[in-house]
Amino acid sequence: MSEYEKIELTNMCMIYDNNGNVVVQDKINKSWGGITFPGGHIEKRESFVDSVIREVKEETGLIIKNPKLCGIKWWEVKSNKRYVVLLFKTDEYSGTLKSSDEGKVFWTKLETLKTMNLAVSFDKMIDVFCDDNIQEYIQLKGNNKWIDILK
Repeated sequence: MSEYEKIELTNMCMIYDNNGNVVVQDKINKSWGGITFPGGHIEKRESFVDSVIREVKEETGLIIKNPKLCGIKWWEVKSNKRYVVLLFKTDEYSGTLKSSDEGKVFWTKLETLKTMNLAVSFDKMIDVFCDDNIQEYIQLKGNNKWIDILK
């Protein structure tokens, strides 16, 4: 039996300005829809930083610079497979905001974000993005329900 597991790597980015606003996406997805930050899959042999820059451009039209890794979210999707989301944030961007087939994108106030129709578990991810004392969000399955752990 191998001690290693398969991992699916993804990213997400909080783009913010100096006025308390963030870019959000109203994601169109049957399994994980609702308000979230833009992001997506990391391609084979692609740099993690390059992947988040690419995903943000594809989904928002914005070109970001210097995204900083601010945390990780992960959960087990199968007995030997982990889904990992690398969480980035930046306030350096250029271009014009433009929606994609992934969903409508727009600016909103960070302070009111948790009152919106968020994607499942995104409220806890916001905590990781915004609290420098939290670096990891883990979702474990126990007794047929998800258990959230913030570290």
